[in-house]
This record gives sequence, structure tokens and C-alpha cells, in this order.
Amino acid sequence: MYRRDTFSIICVVLAVIADVAAIYAGFMCAVWLRFFSGWIPLHEDLPPLLLYWQGAAIATLLFVFIFAALGLYQRPQEGTFGDKIPRLVRAVLWGIGLTMILAFALRTEPPFSRLVTGLAFFTVLLAVLIARYILFRLELHWARRRSITNWITILGIGHNAALLRDELEQDPRLRAKVIGCFKLNDEESPAPEIAPDLILGTLDDLDAHLAAGRTNHVILSAMQIGHEAMVAIILKCERALIEFQLVPDLFRILTNRVDVQTVGGLPLLGMGRWPLDHALNRWLKRLVDIGGALCGLCLAAPVIALLAWRVKHSSPGPAFYRQKRCGENGRPFTIYKLRTMPVDAEHDSGPVWAQPEDPRRTPIGAFMRKYNLDELPQFWNVLKGDMSLVGPRPERPHFVDQFKEDIGSYMWRHVYKPGMTGWAQINGLRGNTSIEERIKYDIFYLENWSLAFDLKILIKTFLSWENAY
Repeated sequence: MYRRDTFSIICVVLAVIADVAAIYAGFMCAVWLRFFSGWIPLHEDLPPLLLYWQGAAIATLLFVFIFAALGLYQRPQEGTFGDKIPRLVRAVLWGIGLTMILAFALRTEPPFSRLVTGLAFFTVLLAVLIARYILFRLELHWARRRSITNWITILGIGHNAALLRDELEQDPRLRAKVIGCFKLNDEESPAPEIAPDLILGTLDDLDAHLAAGRTNHVILSAMQIGHEAMVAIILKCERALIEFQLVPDLFRILTNRVDVQTVGGLPLLGMGRWPLDHALNRWLKRLVDIGGALCGLCLAAPVIALLAWRVKHSSPGPAFYRQKRCGENGRPFTIYKLRTMPVDAEHDSGPVWAQPEDPRRTPIGAFMRKYNLDELPQFWNVLKGDMSLVGPRPERPHFVDQFKEDIGSYMWRHVYKPGMTGWAQINGLRGNTSIEERIKYDIFYLENWSLAFDLKILIKTFLSWENAY
């Protein structure tokens, strides 16, 4: 979308140099750990180091090609550094896998140590993450001091236009400035964030604006104009060598994966398959869930026992709380939690959201909710197959019946298993927060699932306590 200049090229070159240094250093660190650290017993003579120096150099080149194929050298960068971690993990996994295949195919004498290759996954990944984070911060610092190169005109003055303007101008790496917005029709009302002086007129005034040569990008923020009008705008932009883009709303928030089929020469556009539609991905996720649940139960058992004893003695009633939730494909299941409220907490009110400083909580319940300790028994739900370690938050049937009628795309979050934690939860969207925003985060997770993405969410879960009440 954005015009590249010398700055973008320099950033790409620096990224390649940083990756080469980090990958090679990571491989040599693995060699040191295996043969020279003294931490791993040696049962044979030291191999010739030249073999590993040359092997690390070849592997480094292989990694760079993989990084390029996965789009890790595209500039300008977008999003946070955390957003890039799953792709970096996937790239290193691919690199290590292909390096092992190459080492086996070359049949060197002596052969490459398989232990070195295994250690290299961790050392290379750590080195790449450190180098990439430093470069990420440097690019952000440099971008703030560079001039604007992308002058944007937005067609539309509604919510999408306001959101688009904020996103474009808040990220200095995009080096973008919104010149103004045009009304799509006389009935369109401006969003509160669109100031009157930012509205440059209607679509009838667009020709003169384009002819002035002040803009190099035009973005249609809402498809509220006819087909002929849209084609005319595209042709005007083409003649002026101005890039045209639009925000699609055909599938609302489900836009990341589109499938095109041809029937009798006619193209049919539909939703593409999500990663977890593939059986292999589901099996991998289930294997991770089983291993994680077993480890979680073993580690959490003493904590659960201690907290259960404390709950039992803090208020009358059982230590554990059972509740019906909606699982995969909307099927109900029983979720297990440590009780944080009196047994009859909803006797008068019926099902309601928990609130900040909820007076219904017991003292030990408030402590457990703050640190998510009341959810530790859900490892049993994961082991049983009712839930996954990571996924959309399981909701109560009462709220599901309510939301599925009022909120578009709500039921898509029930296509797969719910999770103990999830992308929406670690971003503070739990409890009495916006359901519409949760849906966006849940569906983004399902569209972009990977084991690396799950790992990122699990790590951030231990650091995310926002709206835990």
C-alpha cells in the first residue's frame, strides 16, 4: 500500500544483516553448548569446527530465504512486536526442519550432531528475537524523525473513516497523513472524531482534489456507493497514478480469508477455510492440550488443594463450582471452577455479569479472581476434551441465546472449542466489556491460528490481569 523510499530499503538491509548475525551466532552458541560448555558429556572426540562453521553459514542463508518467503522483510512494519513472534517462531521451525533435512542429505563425515540442531532451535530463536526487538525499536525511533511520504484521502466520513484515520496516523512507521475526507452522499453523517475542517466536500468535488496533486492514496472506507460510481473513482485514480484501495464490508469482520471458486466460468467468492478446519492442525492442537493439561494439573494440584480447603472454610458450600457453558458447535458442557461467591449469589438477580469490586465475592474469591486462580480446575475440562488451553471464552447458555440474536457473527466463535485463555482475554476483553470487540478478537484468533500464536497467548496470560474480577 505505501510508497517505499530509501528509508524502507535501508530498514530491509539492516533486517537481513541483523538476522544473518543472529542466526549464525545462534548456531555457534548451540555448538558451544554441545561441545565446549562442559554441561553435556562428550562420548567422542571433538568434531572439526570447520564443518560447523561452514554448516552454520549454509543454514543461515537457508534461514534468510525462509524469512523472506514468510514476508518478514516487508516494510513498513505494522503492529506490535508481539504480533510478529508467531511468524518468527514458525520461520525458525521451518529453518531448523529444512536444516536437518539438508544435513541428512549431505551425509558429511563425521555427521552433524542432531543435538546441536535441536539446541539451535532455542539459541537461534532467542538470538533472532533479541535482534529483531532491537531493530523494531530502532525503526520506530527513526520513523518518528522521517518526513511524511503517504498523503491519504478517505472517501467516507463515518465510523470506518474515523478508525482508519486514527490507525494510519498513530503508527509513525507508516509515515502517513490524512489530508481530508469526502462525503459519500448527502445523507451520510460524520463520526464525532471527524472534525468539520477535515471534510473536503462530496464525491462531486473529488476530481478537482485529485487534479491538485496533493494526494497519492485514495481509500474508500464504506461501500455505500453504486457500482458505476466506484468504477469511475477507480478510473480517475488510475489516470492520475493514484493508488486506490477500499475497506470491504461484504463479510464484515470476516475478511482475512477469502476463497474463490469457478463454476461454469463464473467466479464465486466465499469464506476460505480456517486453519483449524484442517484435521492435522486440530490433532496438533489436541496433542498440545493433552500435554499442557497433564502438566498443568500436576503443577496446580497443590495450589488447587490449598485453595479448595480455604474456600471450604470461608463460606458454606462446596469448594468447587459447576456451571453449564456452551462449547464446540454450541454444545453445552459442565465447567469446573473454584467457588468465589456464596452458593446463592444469583438467587435473586439471575445470571448477571461480574462487576469490578463485585460485593458478592468472598475475600478468598476476590484474591483468586484477581490472579485467575479460580480457573485452575479447568485443566480437567481441557483433558476431557470440553475445552482447549487457548480459544474463545466459553459463555453461559443464557447469554449465548441473547447475543446470537443481537450481535452479528457471534456464533462463529463457537465453531471450535473454547479456551481457558484467549486472544480477547489477554487484551482485557472479559467480564462486563464490549461483546462486539470480543467477537473481533475471537474471530481474528480463529482466522490466524497457529501453535506459535497459542504459545504467545499462553505466555501473555501470566502477565494479563486486566478486568479480572
